[in-house]
Amino acid sequence: MTTPVVPAPAEEEIMRRSVAIAALSAGVAVGIARRLMDRAAGRTPAGEEPERWLAVTVDRPPQEVSDRLPGLLGGLRGPLEVRIDGILGGRGTELAIRPGGPAGAEGRAGRDSRAELWRALRDAKARLEADRPPRPDPPSADSVSGDAAERTARRDEGT
Repeated sequence: MTTPVVPAPAEEEIMRRSVAIAALSAGVAVGIARRLMDRAAGRTPAGEEPERWLAVTVDRPPQEVSDRLPGLLGGLRGPLEVRIDGILGGRGTELAIRPGGPAGAEGRAGRDSRAELWRALRDAKARLEADRPPRPDPPSADSVSGDAAERTARRDEGT
């Protein structure tokens, strides 16, 4: 009669860790596969909005923002949802926009991209606060045309 082979304690620990790592890896792989399949089918994970709000804080009272806003965002295509909320203590206004209407592919046709919406929102903030469009980001230090762009910006400002 043969006696069963009992693994040494170190071998048991190695086996236990290997099984745990394999189970964890399988769980991660299943989660990634589900997320990829959901995105391919056009579904968003639970808790995520398909179209998130883009928001800025404007140093103007809410009434002034709502009065001037239609002229500032009038060039955008497609339906928009706009939210204007006063900040506690009268310290300005939160201005938020997001695409409105259907979120499917047919609803996105003829709408502006998120980058265009963000640019329009930043432009609206600058025009509300300073009555001028935002200044472009300064050129990088290694840019050959950086000096010319800086001189042009100073000339346009009158400095």
